[in-house]
Amino acid sequence: MDGILTGTCSWTDPALVSSGWYPRGRRDAEGRLRHYADRFPLVEVDSTYYGMPSARNSRLWAERTPDGFRFDVKAFSLLTGHPTRPAALPADLRPALARHGGTRRTPADPAFLDEVWHRFAAALGPLRDAGRMGAVLFQLPPWAQPGPRTRAFVEECRARTRGWRVAVEFRHPGWWAEGGRADTAALLGGLGMAAVAVDTAAGLPGSLTPDVPVTSPALSVVRLHGRSAAWGTGGKEERFRHDYTEDELREWLPRVRALADRAAEVHVLFNNCCGDAAGTMAALLGQEPRTAAPTEAPGTAGPRPRSSGAHGNGAAGHTGCDTNSPDRRSAPATSGTGTQEASCPD
Repeated sequence: MDGILTGTCSWTDPALVSSGWYPRGRRDAEGRLRHYADRFPLVEVDSTYYGMPSARNSRLWAERTPDGFRFDVKAFSLLTGHPTRPAALPADLRPALARHGGTRRTPADPAFLDEVWHRFAAALGPLRDAGRMGAVLFQLPPWAQPGPRTRAFVEECRARTRGWRVAVEFRHPGWWAEGGRADTAALLGGLGMAAVAVDTAAGLPGSLTPDVPVTSPALSVVRLHGRSAAWGTGGKEERFRHDYTEDELREWLPRVRALADRAAEVHVLFNNCCGDAAGTMAALLGQEPRTAAPTEAPGTAGPRPRSSGAHGNGAAGHTGCDTNSPDRRSAPATSGTGTQEASCPD
C-alpha cells in the first residue's frame, strides 16, 4: 500500500551479518547497506541512542541508499532522559557530562544540553539534505510518567526539533491508559509529533497498548518489539525474544491500514529478536520489496528480503532464535560517533 514503509531496527547487528543473509560481495559496510536498501525502503538507526552520530556516517548512508529510502533515527540517550555513558560522547564533552549531565531527578545543565543538541542536529544534516531523513524517534524511559515535568520535557524536545518529523514512544503505560489517553493525544497533536504504536506481550505490568491514535497527519509509527513474557523484567535479550507468527502479524493489518487512512506515511519497524517478520509483513500488505541482482556466487539463490530487529543466527533470509546468538543490545559503540547500530535501549 502506498505510504506504508516496512523495515527493521538494524542492518548491521553481528548475528545478521554472520547469518548468511548478506551475499558474497556485499558483506562490507557499503555492501550491506546497499543490499538492505535494495530490499526494504526503511530502517531504524539505533546506534544514535548509544553514541552521538557523525556527519560522515550520515553522508555515507545517504550515498549508499536510493532516492525514497528513509532512515528513522533514534534520539541520543542524553536527549531522552536516559543514563548516558561518558564514552558515548565525543572526548571533549566527557568531562562536562559528570558535572552537568543531570540525573533522573535533576535535568542536565542547559548550556551543556545546547551543545549536545547542536552536534546531534549537525550530524544528521547530510541525511536531511539528501532527503533520506524519516523521523527522529524519542523513546522516553519507563520512569517518565504522565505529569507536568514530562510534558514540559516533550515540549522542549519539540522546540529543539522545529521542522523535523518527530515520533514519541512512551514506555510508561499511563500515557495511553484510559484516564490520560485524550490528554496525551492532545499534547502530541498540538506539537505536531507522531505517536508510536507498539506491540508487546499483553497482561504484564509494563505492557503497552497497541491502540494509539494518529496525532500527526504526516506520520504514524509502529514498532513491534515481540511478545516475550520477559518484557519489562527479563534480561535485554529475553525481553525482545519472539518469533512472530503470520497470524500475529495479520492482527496488525487492520491497525496499520487504519493508520494509513489518516497519516501520509506509516513506518512499520520490527525490533524483535528472531524471525523474518518484516518481509512477511510486507508481503501481507501486498508490497513488493525492492529487488536487485545480488552479487553472489553463481548458482546460489539470493535470500528473500526478510529480517527483524535483533536477528539471531539462521539460514540466509531467515534469522533463527538461537539463545547463544550475539545480543546487539549489550554491545554499545564506545567511539562516541555512532558508527552503526549495535544496540537497543531498555
